Parts: sequence; C-alpha cells; structure tokens
Amino acid sequence: GAMDGTHIPITIAEHRAPPYRNRKGTLSHNVMVACDFDLNFTFVSCGWEGSASDAGVLRSAISKGFSVPEGKFYLVDGGYANTSSFIAPYRGVRYHLNEFRRHRSSQSGYVNYRELFNPRH
Repeated sequence: GAMDGTHIPITIAEHRAPPYRNRKGTLSHNVMVACDFDLNFTFVSCGWEGSASDAGVLRSAISKGFSVPEGKFYLVDGGYANTSSFIAPYRGVRYHLNEFRRHRSSQSGYVNYRELFNPRH
C-alpha cells in the first residue's frame, strides 16, 4: 500500500496557533493515512498539530499498535525512514518529476539507479 501525511487547513484562536503552524507557515492538522493497493483506507491517524512531523506521527501510531502485516510494505515519501515495512525514496537524489524535466543529464534523464528508482517509487 501507500502511506503519507497530509495537512488539513484549520482556523484556530491566535493564542493556540503556534503548535498548529506547519513548515509552510500555515495553520493545519497533520493527518496520516494508509491505503492498500485497492485504494481502501487501512489506517488513519488524525488530530495532530501541523508542526508534527510525519515520522513522529508514525512513531506514535506504532507505539499504539499500528503494524504492517508480515510480508507487506507501504510506499512512503522522504518524510519517513526506509525499513523492511516502509519503502522510501533515496535521500539527496532527485525525486519529483519536475526536477527531472528541468535537469536532463542524459538521454533518459537518469544518471544512476537511485534516480531511476525515485520517480518510479
């Protein structure tokens, strides 16, 4: 399946706002969602302040019983660590498709196996 965090915009009293300010400076809740390859939701963790990291939300979910079935895995983005249950892209390597369009360094656009893996991820 696949798993990621998403930020849901919120309106909150100014005196309560600081922990809800995300890395882009807007106020939000961080919601982590996992789905299987049939696009069925398999897990949702909501109510987190916008300043919470995706990795922190996942650590909390695991401590409360979230697990990946044996022999299965989730595709995740660079906000998560690469483990036997979570497949993340290579860090420090181009990842977003628009980066490949801007920086073609070979005919295929990929300079090594890591760059080939990331956009297919």
